Amino acid sequence: MEKVKNLKRFSLNDNVLYLADLKFLPRWVILVIDLLIVILSLFVSHLLILGLDVNHYSVFPLSYVFIFILAVNVLYMYIFKTYLGVIRHSTFVDLFKIFLANLCGVLTIIIINYTYYLSANAKVVLIPFMGLYFAISCLFLFVFRLCVKGFFNIIKENKRSGSRKKIYILGDDDTSVAIAQVILSNPNLPFDIRGFISYHNKKVSIKLLDKQIITKSKFINNLKNGINEVSGVLVIKEALQKEELEFWVNVFLENNLKIYKAPAMQKLRSNEMINQINTIQIEDLLNRRPIKLDNLEIKKRHFQKTILVTGGAGSIGREIVRQVALLEPMQIVILDQSETPLYETELEMRETYPHINFKFILADISNYSRLEPLFIKYNFSMVYHAAAYKHVPIVEDNPHEAVLVNVMGTKNLALLSHKYNVNRFVMVSTDKAVNPTNVMGASKRVAELFVQSLQNLEGNSTKFITTRFGNVLGSNGSVIPHFRKQIEKGGPVTITHPDIVRYFMTIAEACELVLNAGTMGNGGEIYVFDMGEPVKILDLAKRMIKLSGFEPDIDIKIIYTGLRPGEKLYEELLSDDARTLPTSHEKIMISKDPSMQFAEIDELTDLVIDFSKKEEKQEIVRILKSIVKEFKSNNSIYESLDK
Repeated sequence: MEKVKNLKRFSLNDNVLYLADLKFLPRWVILVIDLLIVILSLFVSHLLILGLDVNHYSVFPLSYVFIFILAVNVLYMYIFKTYLGVIRHSTFVDLFKIFLANLCGVLTIIIINYTYYLSANAKVVLIPFMGLYFAISCLFLFVFRLCVKGFFNIIKENKRSGSRKKIYILGDDDTSVAIAQVILSNPNLPFDIRGFISYHNKKVSIKLLDKQIITKSKFINNLKNGINEVSGVLVIKEALQKEELEFWVNVFLENNLKIYKAPAMQKLRSNEMINQINTIQIEDLLNRRPIKLDNLEIKKRHFQKTILVTGGAGSIGREIVRQVALLEPMQIVILDQSETPLYETELEMRETYPHINFKFILADISNYSRLEPLFIKYNFSMVYHAAAYKHVPIVEDNPHEAVLVNVMGTKNLALLSHKYNVNRFVMVSTDKAVNPTNVMGASKRVAELFVQSLQNLEGNSTKFITTRFGNVLGSNGSVIPHFRKQIEKGGPVTITHPDIVRYFMTIAEACELVLNAGTMGNGGEIYVFDMGEPVKILDLAKRMIKLSGFEPDIDIKIIYTGLRPGEKLYEELLSDDARTLPTSHEKIMISKDPSMQFAEIDELTDLVIDFSKKEEKQEIVRILKSIVKEFKSNNSIYESLDK
């Protein structure tokens, strides 16, 4: 049975408040109300017949006939379960059930009427009367439900109108209407929709969901003239091109409007909507169009294969694991030296992909004797090497650790992949390896040179592939999470230099391209990704402050701290003497960088590794500079080695 919530708490002063909190009436109450409406319909139909000077048949007493009609009607109400619906949530389906129940009841009575006529040569019920009764009963039942639904909607609107944020929805298409319907039907959402902003300037005189449609030009003119009745705008990001999104975001931010992001339609759930509408983030503005992958070829390379992902608990490695898990591998071995992130990764993967066979290995890639048993045991088909030290200032102070992990660790994994005939070895590199100005970039460039050199080694059957890209949005220690924390604390936001620029792509996009590049070519290539246009970090910081509802340099200060050791103003994806070749994927190119013979790079890496074990910093960097001729230190204690 359905219950009524807080019924005893009703009073004349607060009944409006608690009517909105009513649960559902008992089913028998709904049935009784419907029965009373049907009786009223019979009475009205009877009066109309009398008004037309038409007499009922007198075969049976009229009261018996009416009781019979009611009994048939109630029977079909029970069959079609018309009383089970929640009245204030009535839909077309509920109304259609009422229509069918009444229609079947009338048709049944008409059939009985003619059957009796054929046997007794007398009719019991007037056909015009049944027609009137059918129309009036449907009308009254429909109106009752619509009135109750409207009444509850008005009460809900009044109850929450004071505390809700007044917003427009950007767009007037089907998606915008669908999202608006979900918001309007959910009393827990703190939004009051005032209308829709059309993408176009053509004026229309219609309304959507009883809300106004305002043209693009009128909306902007109203803002310029100080006419603004809303505090924010809900944006459907998927419906806009990047340039359109940028335009509208600039308009909203300039006029201090809060920008909310609607969930994608496939994720739209009314009961979860309160957690799905969030303020738009800087990542949404930096995202590019989705990548088209050669999914068949990628799946072929991973299907029922054993895959190793080093650095699998890091930002890039974990996303590679997520994407590989979707390709139905036989087993994924996840290796990382950081215990807590590895444990967190294990919890996530086992919950999200319970059907995948995972193995989690706590190990240091610089330990060759720890790695070799893994290659013997698991017979890897592909190795994704994402383990590395990447933070420029820390690595600049600890060049020996950079060599032990970024160079020696890569060397161990590459040699073992060669020795145990791994099909493909994919190294994740960085744009900081191009014309490096710091130890981190130089160590990654040395690793690139070593991996490349193995390709043409006699007897080699492994395809060694290097992928190179810039900063990824939201990765551990990256600038955007750092700025976000500073803004949440009230500032200041710290930037090393007002002119510093960086390339950005999402973690998912970077890893999709890594998987795609890993299936390409014959080995030995360095694949560089189309990173789009570089982003000025100062503009990024200002935009993030505005998106958080503050004014740069007024509410949140921006201060400049100076370039850190090894940091440069801009990153490059290609070295000065490199050229590129196109591939079958528009976002992936091959960089034709200078390479080295295996014997030469093998000897030099052994040398720099020996000095790293002794922690002789100056000698380590000197050897790195002898290997990577374009390595010129910037804002660093090692600048003296360049003279």
